[in-house]
Amino acid sequence: MLIPLHDGLPLRRIPFQVVTTTLIVLCVLVQLHTNGLGEEEAIRFAYAFGAIPAVILGHADLARELTIIPPSWTPFTSIFLHEDWWHLLGNMVFLWVLGDNIEDAFGHWRFLAFCLICGIAAVFTHAASMPEVTIPLIGASGVVSGVVAAYLLMHPRQKIWALLFGKIPVRFQAYWLLGAWGAMQVFFAFVGDDSNTAWFAHLGGLVVGALLTPLFRRRDMPLFNHANVAPPAPEVLDAIRRRHRVLRASGSPWTKRRPD
Repeated sequence: MLIPLHDGLPLRRIPFQVVTTTLIVLCVLVQLHTNGLGEEEAIRFAYAFGAIPAVILGHADLARELTIIPPSWTPFTSIFLHEDWWHLLGNMVFLWVLGDNIEDAFGHWRFLAFCLICGIAAVFTHAASMPEVTIPLIGASGVVSGVVAAYLLMHPRQKIWALLFGKIPVRFQAYWLLGAWGAMQVFFAFVGDDSNTAWFAHLGGLVVGALLTPLFRRRDMPLFNHANVAPPAPEVLDAIRRRHRVLRASGSPWTKRRPD
């Protein structure tokens, strides 16, 4: 088990991670609502708003008393539901530590679209792997997987503090820590385990996140950034260019071109 704690990578293009924070707050509010329900009501809530593979693929119908929203909406609503506080905490910690820098690299609206697409793609990947299952899929793991893929592509050498097995503090470069996490998803998806984890949903988020990152990133944000800090913001680069023009206009010897 791997839990990221801190990456030390500052925001350079946005003042605050609005989308990341909003997604976390919404998930927490939904969890608070779920905890306020009785056990039977909580199960009904999960069936009404969770994504049931057999239902969304048209192999089964949801009971009328559980049909609060159209089943086609549940791949979206299922993102905000979680089984318990530990399930929620595991996803939200990943999103908080890694999501701010991806939001910084994409911009607010593109990051929001990225998260929703990854989450919905994860649902349909899970449904394709288990088309007859009538148990609802819930959780933001697909979103988190997409963010992990984006971070690996954008900042593979950034050093991250994490808890290994939930106890041992370690600090390694992102491609070691997050790469190991991704490898674990692949292993359990094809080997299987005794948990109720939707491993193929994680794989769906990872693959779609990796495919979308080159398209959603800002043009001035390089892939496979080798520095441990983000590149200068555009306004900083503009200031450097203006200073350079002033020096050249003043005839400074430091900016004269060498003779050919």
